[in-house]
Amino acid sequence: MTTTDILAFPFAEKWHAFWQGHIGEWVITRGLPIVLLLIGGLLVARFVNWSTRAITRRIDADFQQSDALVRSESIKHGQAVASVISYVTIAILGVIVVVQITSILAIPVGSLVAPAAVIGAALGFGAQRVVQDMLAGFFIITEKQYGFGDLVSLTVTAIAAEATGTVEDVTLRVTKLRSSEGELYTIPNGLIVKSVNMSKDWARAVIDIPIPTAADLGKVYTVLHEVTDTAVKDAYLHDLLLDAPQLMGVESIELDNVNVRMVARTLPGKQFEVGRQLRVLVIAALARAGIVTAGDSTPLVEAIVHPATTSGAEGTQGPVSRK
Repeated sequence: MTTTDILAFPFAEKWHAFWQGHIGEWVITRGLPIVLLLIGGLLVARFVNWSTRAITRRIDADFQQSDALVRSESIKHGQAVASVISYVTIAILGVIVVVQITSILAIPVGSLVAPAAVIGAALGFGAQRVVQDMLAGFFIITEKQYGFGDLVSLTVTAIAAEATGTVEDVTLRVTKLRSSEGELYTIPNGLIVKSVNMSKDWARAVIDIPIPTAADLGKVYTVLHEVTDTAVKDAYLHDLLLDAPQLMGVESIELDNVNVRMVARTLPGKQFEVGRQLRVLVIAALARAGIVTAGDSTPLVEAIVHPATTSGAEGTQGPVSRK
């Protein structure tokens, strides 16, 4: 028997005694299951997040490969629901893991009732805003007020202002908007008092055309009706318009001009593009017809003479005698 064999016996006996003792038994019966629960819960949570991102990417890929110019309401709502399901699933998973760990540690649930009540009351007062945000987010999603990709205008009660942009993410707690300038707004759902969805089902482009009061409105109407017929045949506007633009007539009368309104039903979120293109067609048609819009007239600006000069004094105080 070598020296190594002699040293191995005491080490093996100590190792065996460790696992037979209280600490080793606790590690095997309780510590190892707790570690496995935590690892399993973390893996499941990561799988849920991965699945949600995969579903969202698949929806985006299907939309990009399709011929549709805008997202359907079912697609926008489906992406929002996928995000919420992921959030709720992870929350439920966390509760299950905590309950299982409590059971493994043999912690009596009855003894936790009083501390849980105190902690619950404290969290209830401190987390009112979070609960309000989550309840508001639940109703936003279930009522389909808006979804991913919608162009919305949200009135926020905290600053009594409006945030306008495209919805990039909707969760139970917050809504994220991307403005036209590229800014990202993160708004708690509980602070939203009014939501205006400008891209749900269909949209409307409104064009007000200022016409001088001296112009012949009959001729103006004829030209604008030609514009509405041309817009339907336009290669760019054909796919964005749901029907032919309508001429509503005189909307308002001002001192130097009258405003003639034209409206057009468009695909959701495309009203601004259609409005810009229609204005180009209107300006070009009026120019060809020799009709000058109120915005094209150049005002005459006269120089104001300073009162300190001789001519200025004559204009304000009468002729100045020269000796």
